[in-house]
Amino acid sequence: MRGKKLDLSIGAHFEDEWSVVEGKKQLSKKELLLPEKHQLFFKFEKRRGKPVTLIGPISLSKEQTEALLKKIKKLLGSGGSFKEEFMELQGDCKERLRELFTQEGFRFKK
Repeated sequence: MRGKKLDLSIGAHFEDEWSVVEGKKQLSKKELLLPEKHQLFFKFEKRRGKPVTLIGPISLSKEQTEALLKKIKKLLGSGGSFKEEFMELQGDCKERLRELFTQEGFRFKK
């Protein structure tokens, strides 16, 4: 075995050009909408055995989204967060959320 070279020609050639992949996600500029222009829908999931209600997609500015989330969490008395255009709220609170978002001027898909 001494004297033999290791053959690394399995699939890639080291002479090929490599491209560098950036670690950061490129955020696309999303279009900000008025509450009346939204078409929201609900998703229901169980995470670690606990119910989570997702509502979205929401296209508001960061400040408006944070203010709305804070208000909704206070009115519901539950925790929640905003991730990737969806508000995630603890518990199964679909009917109460529909009322609160309708009062804020949002519309829902039928």
